[in-house]
Amino acid sequence: MSNTLFSKDHPRYKWVALSNTTLGILMAVINSSIVIISLPAIFKGININPLQPANVSYLLWILMGYMLVTAVLVVTFGKLGDMFGRVRIYNLGFVVFTIGSLALAFNPLQGSHGAMWLIVWRFVQGIGGAMLFSNSTAIITDAFPANRRGMALGINQVAAIAGSFIGLLVGGLLANLSWHVGSLDVEWVFLVSVPVGIVGTIWSYLSLHEVGTRSTGKMDWWGNALFAIGLASLLTGITYGIQPYGSSNEGWGNPWVLTGLIGGAAVLVIFVFVELRQRSPMFEMRLFRVRSFAMAMLAGLLSSIGRGGMQFMLIIWLQGIWLPLHGVAFANTPLMAGFAMLPITIGFLISGPISGTISDRVGPRLFATTGLLVVAATFVLLIVLPIDFVYWQFALLTFFNGIGSGMFAAPNRAAIMNSVPANMRGAASGMAGTVQNSGTSLSMGIFFSLLIAGLSGSLPKALFSGLTANSVPAAAATSISHLPPVSSVFAAFLGYNPMETILGKGGANVLSSLPAAAQKTLTGNEFFPHLISGAFHDGLVVVFIAAAAMSVIAAIASLVRGKHYVHDMHVVEPEIVAHETETPVEQAAS
Repeated sequence: MSNTLFSKDHPRYKWVALSNTTLGILMAVINSSIVIISLPAIFKGININPLQPANVSYLLWILMGYMLVTAVLVVTFGKLGDMFGRVRIYNLGFVVFTIGSLALAFNPLQGSHGAMWLIVWRFVQGIGGAMLFSNSTAIITDAFPANRRGMALGINQVAAIAGSFIGLLVGGLLANLSWHVGSLDVEWVFLVSVPVGIVGTIWSYLSLHEVGTRSTGKMDWWGNALFAIGLASLLTGITYGIQPYGSSNEGWGNPWVLTGLIGGAAVLVIFVFVELRQRSPMFEMRLFRVRSFAMAMLAGLLSSIGRGGMQFMLIIWLQGIWLPLHGVAFANTPLMAGFAMLPITIGFLISGPISGTISDRVGPRLFATTGLLVVAATFVLLIVLPIDFVYWQFALLTFFNGIGSGMFAAPNRAAIMNSVPANMRGAASGMAGTVQNSGTSLSMGIFFSLLIAGLSGSLPKALFSGLTANSVPAAAATSISHLPPVSSVFAAFLGYNPMETILGKGGANVLSSLPAAAQKTLTGNEFFPHLISGAFHDGLVVVFIAAAAMSVIAAIASLVRGKHYVHDMHVVEPEIVAHETETPVEQAAS
């Protein structure tokens, strides 16, 4: 089929652009969460115990490195898309992502070297993901008229949000599908992205066209460097902050963590001042003078943090407590947790496109604000849900959480893309992607710390009492009860039997010396869930109250964004953005 068939004005072209970019986003987002469930199988393939203290850094970098790289680079690639062509950068993203997936699937190394191989190629995969993230919504915005963008971006955002939950299912299904070819460890969890990447690459090169308006500015190297250093330092500090340090259960007192957090924040402040003085900045700070844009970005950040915290907490809740209590072996809890959270994805799939379509006519404010309030209400109701809940109640609440998130996501992204000049859509798309990915990374640091703080107060005493009551010597029980709670949390998070891990050869090595009845009780499906449930609920209350508060603040930001605003200018030169955005502010404020 000739490329000329799908020109910008051809009625089929916009659907080709939507389907291809949605495939790209879905693939990129699935790979941000696919390793959560498959990490035990991945580490088994390279002969590493991820729960040993020396290996926790490997675990966290494989888990979070992809999101960190994507968050840092997505604005840069959005700006490059504005300058050199969004489709060109997007197509290159498919290629880079596919190469990274291929290298990850065929790991030639073992042990710590094998772990470093995975980390490096996850970084490469993240670079490709950033290229896809940064330009997909800009390509859709170029292809669709303003009165149809909400629907199109709704479908795209459903893929972007639901993909994180789909990744849990895919990871669970593929986790144990691997084989060895000589010294190569071949993992299906990575290999599955290769054919999708190849098809997507060929399809995008043959069908997508550069139909958007390009920016005539120059590359802002200072801005890129400061932003990369600042955000990378901040997110790296958060990554190490949730690891134990010295006698502390968390690493927030680690001098290197403090340096990363404080130094990263300081560099980002400098970055803002530098960008305000650039003729062609990578991060167009003047766009925040447009109320619709600024409020949509704030609401997006808070929503992303709350959604990431919910996903993390629900995984621990299901895998560490509810599923074992209902007879599911710890090894099978990751996959079953993915199935248990399907109602969230179903809610996204229903509400995202519908709310996007209707918001094209009535504006984003009603749907986005209402959706966030629905999300906040579900967080509050999840707090009052019993730890050992009836599943239909859990499914109903998470379904409505998905409904609310879908109501918000599509109109909010449409509001961001509609409020910027045509030649800045790549940068705006990248900025929105950075907010979403940074929020997800921040959520893990924030909510994991809140959970560990809640567990630290009551878990040691409960653990000591439970162990000594089941024939564990007092000295060993004392030592085990003072272990950082992160060990138990990560074990449940990864689908290991926590007590078997702590008491067995990988931990205190006292399990084999205990009476058979005590071994059966301690490693059974009920001991650990009952042990952790009280402390977990304390942490759950704190986390979900914080998430609900963030959702309410985001709803307020969404409410005050102003009426439906669409920037109808085709080109705005960077140096006159400040002047040109005065009128939009006045219009959006009404």
